[in-house]
Amino acid sequence: MDAAEERRLLVQEDGDHLPLLLPSLQDVSLYTGDGSVDIKGRPATRRTTGNWRACFFILGNECCERLAYYGISKNLVTYLKTKLHQGNLEAARNVTTWQGTCYLTPLIGAILADSYWGKYWTIAVFSSVYFIGMAVLTLSASLPALQPPSCSVSACPEASLLQNDTFFLGLYMIALGTGGIKPCVSSFGADQFDDSDPTERVKQGSFFNWFYFCINTGAFISGTVIVWIQDNSGWGIGFAIPTVFMALAIASFFSASNMYRFQKPGGSPLTRVCQVVVAAFRKWHVEVPHDASLLYEVDGQNSAIEGSRKLEHTSELEFLDKAAIISAADAKSDPFANPWKLCTLTQVEELKILVRMFPVWATTIIFSAVYAQNSIFVEQGMVLDKRIGSFNIPPASLSTFDVISVMIWIPFYDRVLIPIARKYTGREKGFSDLQRIGIGLVLSIVAVACAAIVELKRLEIARSEGLIHENVAVPMSILWQIPQYFFAGAAEVFTAIGQLEFFYDQAPDAMRSLCAAFALITVSAGSYLSSILLTLVSYLTTQGGDPGWIPDNLNEGHLDRFFWLIAGISFVNFLVYIGCATRYKYKNV
Repeated sequence: MDAAEERRLLVQEDGDHLPLLLPSLQDVSLYTGDGSVDIKGRPATRRTTGNWRACFFILGNECCERLAYYGISKNLVTYLKTKLHQGNLEAARNVTTWQGTCYLTPLIGAILADSYWGKYWTIAVFSSVYFIGMAVLTLSASLPALQPPSCSVSACPEASLLQNDTFFLGLYMIALGTGGIKPCVSSFGADQFDDSDPTERVKQGSFFNWFYFCINTGAFISGTVIVWIQDNSGWGIGFAIPTVFMALAIASFFSASNMYRFQKPGGSPLTRVCQVVVAAFRKWHVEVPHDASLLYEVDGQNSAIEGSRKLEHTSELEFLDKAAIISAADAKSDPFANPWKLCTLTQVEELKILVRMFPVWATTIIFSAVYAQNSIFVEQGMVLDKRIGSFNIPPASLSTFDVISVMIWIPFYDRVLIPIARKYTGREKGFSDLQRIGIGLVLSIVAVACAAIVELKRLEIARSEGLIHENVAVPMSILWQIPQYFFAGAAEVFTAIGQLEFFYDQAPDAMRSLCAAFALITVSAGSYLSSILLTLVSYLTTQGGDPGWIPDNLNEGHLDRFFWLIAGISFVNFLVYIGCATRYKYKNV
């Protein structure tokens, strides 16, 4: 029985539907081909579920949620210093630890979504945790009893245990909430498009572009309006507004529940991976048959994994195929009795996909390390001329050009570049996901090279003006930093969005949230790698009493050499990436 006939009979069993005795060919056009269901568990119809009609609410949710997140994160270090009276080092460490946690907790949400709850209910639960955390944080910033007294001329009183605990309870509930929903929202939005339909598959690629556009819209509003309100109108109202937007995010998400398409959770992906490894080692002495049809697989269109389609056999990583060999002992017993001894071919192919994706994942860590240089860009801006007429530009505000660049590039990419590329490549999405990531890696190298060239010129002016030993800004406009921010934003549009698409597209059906979480972990790994590089550079370049490449007085240093080092590492990483990308084999369902 084919998939369309199975769907027709499934729906026939539901007495609420009358037009069920339709020919199977007509059913193909009525129902999705990816196994998705509606909120009541019935096969999802193309006409009434999913597509852009559902995604508008998901995009609204993402925009409001990101506004809430960045409304807290962008000015967090200022609050810790001015309201909780923490020192520079303690405040910076607390912010870094919290942000790192925000990019590690996605593993929790991803495992729960793929294994037990599904994406929808995972988003629902963690959004509630998120909102409660925002509310606690707002109360902490609003009630005098939960804040230490203001600083006097002589001293700044420390926050009490209750005041600190209340604030950090709210902050880490936000970290748990944002991490829990982060890997689920993008993949749940992409689930609204049937990737077995060529037309909807093109829309799915466009969804990832506009999803990232909404992220940056929220970040832009937070970095301008919300930060200004916090600095000028108070922290209570400054945290209350993001809390209200989080409530709007939740309302936007739930209001379209009847329109959504749902993919059923397939059980623990980590358990399935371990079963393949154990079963393969149990049969390490057994020879893999040349005929792949002899490997174990269930009958029918669907795999044994809930919510997952069957995967075609691939010839690489042959050792893992041993897990699907039917031994004499297996043939005598129920094949489902012990998956630690015998796995289906689809289960084996799931692990193969993860192994194939790993080199691509590893090479994108360097991209995240490049993006982590934004703090160094800000330090560079501090020693440039910040005056534009009578107005002084805060160095950190130049990062807004990164966001503006993203918001310009996304519509240009989606509406102009893709149609042009499609004519030449013949691909539905213009570029393959791996090509898109590669273009972004090149643009990230250009961004760092721009920063190095600006620094070379800045140091040249510092020497000519005799400012080498003076910790002051040089007479060179801060606007010269715009190109590096512009290329960094363009690199995001290609690599970051391409990465989202790649990890969704290539992930096994029942592991999409987990793979989205792995993509997010590259941000955390890139930040840690950047910190290690900074530490090593500082240690190695300050030997023998030298000021080093990045001293407190940048006029005495060689920040340009650090930028060239990052560009060099990125170039080598790009060459490695080309090797990985050219050898990569796309999955076949």
